[in-house]
Formats: sequence, structure tokens, C-alpha cells
Amino acid sequence: MPLILLARWLFSLLSLAILAAASYLLWSWWNGAVVIDAQGLAHRLREPWRLWTGLGLLAWSLLGRWPTTWILTKPDTERTRPVRERSHMIQSPTGSRLYVEVHGPTDAPPVILTHGWGLDSTIWFVLRRHLERRFKVIVWDLPGLGRSRAASGQAVDLSHFARDLQAVLALADGRPAVLVGHSIGGMTIQTLARDWSELSDTVAGVVLVNTTYTNPLRTMALGSLAQALRLPLLEPMLRLTIWLQPLAWLSAWQSYLSGAAHMANRIGFSRHVTRSQLEHTTLLATRNSPAASARGNLAMFGWDADGALQAVGRQTLILAGDQDLVTKCEASQALAEATPGARLEIVAKANHMGFLERAERYTPMIEGFCDSVLFPRASSQRAPTPTQA
Repeated sequence: MPLILLARWLFSLLSLAILAAASYLLWSWWNGAVVIDAQGLAHRLREPWRLWTGLGLLAWSLLGRWPTTWILTKPDTERTRPVRERSHMIQSPTGSRLYVEVHGPTDAPPVILTHGWGLDSTIWFVLRRHLERRFKVIVWDLPGLGRSRAASGQAVDLSHFARDLQAVLALADGRPAVLVGHSIGGMTIQTLARDWSELSDTVAGVVLVNTTYTNPLRTMALGSLAQALRLPLLEPMLRLTIWLQPLAWLSAWQSYLSGAAHMANRIGFSRHVTRSQLEHTTLLATRNSPAASARGNLAMFGWDADGALQAVGRQTLILAGDQDLVTKCEASQALAEATPGARLEIVAKANHMGFLERAERYTPMIEGFCDSVLFPRASSQRAPTPTQA
């Protein structure tokens, strides 16, 4: 998403500056200064502080992610890991090759999870492990991210993502499914609802997690400033990233090693973030193609699906974090107002990655909603879920 991308750019520059300072200090130490003594003999004078300071900065540039992660996060109670298993590839009508995993009982009601931009399907590790006990859980990588491959020469477009999701939905074997989407995953679901009038007849329900209904520049923190910078700064920088992808990738990995990328991704979390959560998120954002990430952000700038979920209505659960800087909770409130009968839950002390850092709040609500629409008789006998978490 644009806010985290901006942060990554800024912290990447900081990381490169530290590496440049280390290189300069080590070079200047080695080069030294030539002095002439009283006998007229030349000596090379090397200042030890330049050596030790340069080595220290170099060490931070290569190893800084460990102390940075330790300082910025809390210990784990349940680790999240980028684990791959039970996978296969499917062909989408858009021409994309989609990486898909299917977990849980094959005859259980289906739940399809669509991840946010810059990540991949492994980010659902914790939620998927809970849901797969009772549901057929289908996770997939968006084209250009993870192991999915976009069609050659095809522009990144949320309408294409929606058609890809429609192809994944075919794996439900005709059974009504619950669609869960985080960030651009939620935007993809809304695009599918906007472009495909039969969605409400095909899905049992929709869960939108920390997402928006329009250009995310409008609903992020400092949105007015971001919109003003879109044409003179953001779009040129994104296009430059596409043209200079090899250099952008090298810079991204250097930023990852130094911990600067972790600092940038920390913006998407509140104080509850743990070490594996920050490491997992940062690793995915680093190893995904910078060009693909840039194209996706450019595609978001022209996107809008306001009111797209009216047909789904009461079968919609909208989850938001009250500390979300990337898609402010006001966006979720507007979504709920535009979707008659939708249920809105605002989770306290949760940021954009709330489903990870506050899994103990998000997971029961998502699981409970899936129960209510996929097992309506059983869930009707349970106590109602509170509207505030």
C-alpha cells in the first residue's frame, strides 16, 4: 500500500546512507593522511576511530535486522512462518498462472483468503491454521506476487485480479463460499462484486479486513499530502522503480539486512507486533518484485468501487483497526454505511496488520462469521458476538 511504500523508500535511503558512510570511513582510514616528520620522512597516518566507526556501520548495514527486530517487537506467543504446502497451479482466464493451496477437509464449506499487496498467501498462516479445522480453506497468491505469475505484457489491474479470484472460486466446486480479503484483497472482492452481478448468488458471505472502497491515497494517514504528491513525486518514483528494478531489488535487500525495511513495515503494526510477525511481513515485502509492487500501487490510484457490495448486504463483515494508518477506520465506516445490513467491527489498538498482531480478536470474529453463514442453524444457538472488540 502507498503509505508503507513511502516509508520503505525513506528508510531505504537511510540504509544506503549508512552503508555509504561506512564505505567512506573505511576508505579514508585505509588511505590515511601523509605527514612529513622532522627528518623529512613521509609517514601514512591512519586514525583508529575511522576504522572502528566504519566497521560498526558496516556491521549494522549487514546484520542490523536482528537488533532492530528485537527492539521494535515483543516475543512471540504463536509464531507465523512463510510455510508452503499442499499447493498446485491453476490457469486463470486472464492468462495468469495462479499459485493455490487447499487446506482442511475437502468436503467442508469453503473459505477463500486473499492477501494484501506486497505480501503472499503465507501471511494467512495463523488464521488458516484455525479455520482449516472445520472449513475447506483456499489461499492463493495474487499475480506478480509470491509464486503466481501474471500474464506476459498484461497491465496490473484490479479487474484482472477479480477475474483471477473468480477462477479460484471455481475450486469451491459449486458450494457457496466465504470470501475474506485483507487490504487489496478486500478491494479485489469489491471489484468482483462490482463487475459480476451474480456474486451474491455464488458466495455465502464476505469479510473485508482493514481495506478501503476507493483510491487508498484518499483514506490513508496524511491522505491530503499524499494526493498532492501523487503526480509530482509518487507516480514518477513508482515508474522509476519499474525501469530500474534490478537496482531497486538490491536496495530492498540491503534495507532488509540493515533492519531499515523492518522499521518501515513497523508502521503497519501497533504495539502488539511480535518478532515473527514483523520478520514475516518484511521478508515477503522484500522478496516480491519491486516492479510488480510498483505496478500494483499505480493501479490502486485509479480504482474505485464505492457501493459495490450493496447486493451482498447483510452477508458482509467489515473489520477495521482504530489505529490503522494505511487504510483508516473511517474507510471501513464508509463501507459499512454504503452496504445495507453489513456488520462493522472496530478492533481497539489494531493497525493495518491487525489480523496478525491482534489475531486473538480478529480470528474469532472471522471464524464466527463463517459459522453463521455456512452453518446457520448451529451458529444461531450461540451467543451473539459483541459489536466492539
